[in-house]
Amino acid sequence: MPTNGLHQVLKIQFGLVNDTDRYLTAESFGFKVNASAPSLKRKQMWVLEPDPGQGPAVLFRSSHLGRYLSAEEDGRVACEAERPGRDCRFLVLPQPDGRWVLRSEPHGRFFGGTEDRLSCFATAISPAELWTVHLAIHPQAHLLSVSRRRYVHLCPQEDEMVADSNTPWGVGALITLIFQNRQYCLRSCDSRYLRSDGRLVWEPEPRARYMLEFKAGKLAFKDCDGRYLAPVGPTATLRAGRNSRPGKDELFDLEESHPQVVLVAANRRYVSVRQARGATGPWSPMGASRPRPHKYPSPPLSPHLHQEDHWNECPLGSASTMFEVEWRGRRVALKASNGRYVCMKKNGQLAATSDFVGEDEEFVLKLINRPILVLRGLDGFVCHRRGSNQLDTNRSVYDVFRLSFSDGAYHIRGRGGGFWYTGSHGSVCSDGERAEDFLFEFRERGRLAIRARSGKYLRGGASGLLRADADAPAGVALWEY
Repeated sequence: MPTNGLHQVLKIQFGLVNDTDRYLTAESFGFKVNASAPSLKRKQMWVLEPDPGQGPAVLFRSSHLGRYLSAEEDGRVACEAERPGRDCRFLVLPQPDGRWVLRSEPHGRFFGGTEDRLSCFATAISPAELWTVHLAIHPQAHLLSVSRRRYVHLCPQEDEMVADSNTPWGVGALITLIFQNRQYCLRSCDSRYLRSDGRLVWEPEPRARYMLEFKAGKLAFKDCDGRYLAPVGPTATLRAGRNSRPGKDELFDLEESHPQVVLVAANRRYVSVRQARGATGPWSPMGASRPRPHKYPSPPLSPHLHQEDHWNECPLGSASTMFEVEWRGRRVALKASNGRYVCMKKNGQLAATSDFVGEDEEFVLKLINRPILVLRGLDGFVCHRRGSNQLDTNRSVYDVFRLSFSDGAYHIRGRGGGFWYTGSHGSVCSDGERAEDFLFEFRERGRLAIRARSGKYLRGGASGLLRADADAPAGVALWEY
């Protein structure tokens, strides 16, 4: 097995940035590769795969082409191989500053260069052979301590971040990774940055920036003094420890942050598990409601969904645990597997017995673990356009927006505190003095559609501008959040 542990860093998409701040790019025409792109988009995304021979080498597959990077004996490189061959095997050599050096395993030469002059023929490492890893996953995630098997979350009482939570429920467990100057910052849900001494600060100062390292398929965060973040002491406070090499205490898993919601019925009461038998709490709308691990509402013909008898030990994804969500403006209706709608009875119980949707079949669905929002579309992230009040949708960097809820709708604040609103020709602006309602529709796993007051959906486009002029919630009108 490889000593660098990179075989387990699989399925994570990333970009590789060279010394001139340009991304390794796989082109469709001629399957050529270059380092000319200034931002991370689809053509610049790669996935690491293990060598089928179980050796120390790894493979680089283009997310855009689905083909493998290769280097021939004379140094020529391409991304043409549909199946990995001998020339596709590379050794990853992590450097002290966190950057990678890629060496052809069969030929022993180093990969690097600039613009369209890339080759794998260097016999020594120069700045042109150093690559920075830029994660292409959505930056809002959960952080799990490998040694303690606990999730990191904000602890407002102690004004610190700690790794002592069994599950990543609630807004406090949301971590936003900020990529800045080839380094990463960890931003808490209240928009503060974690400094290496454990303090939370409002600006991404040097001691709040970390180099990202991989070991045994896990992540480690190295500060400017060469020390690593770890949960320290009985309180598991997150700060840089004494170790100058990452051990198990310094390793973390990065997990996808699923949306968590609450449902409010027409009587303005929250849908919950009966308190005598189970705790109330947030739910995940992706597939099934989830008040606690592994129990899901399974509707027979007349289920009383808040009774404990109907929270069965059913596998997630089985037909009886699935509900179809119908988006009805500020409200939603839930259709169970028996083809009927969930309704609220006069005694407060819920039952999937209605054939039509009325007031008792409508619920407010409120997202509760996204006080701050990062949006990514097919072409990149949503970010303020320089010198304008409009928004770009094709950037490799992202802006963080603040979210507030209002009776089934959401208000979005941009930089400087201005509200999002729709302007002329459907353009979306971010300097409004008054809030405009936007409706969120959770359409696919990890993706939502945003509906403006005109009834149109927000979309990206070739021009890069965010506009509210899409008729259907699909394609460029869907956003990772």
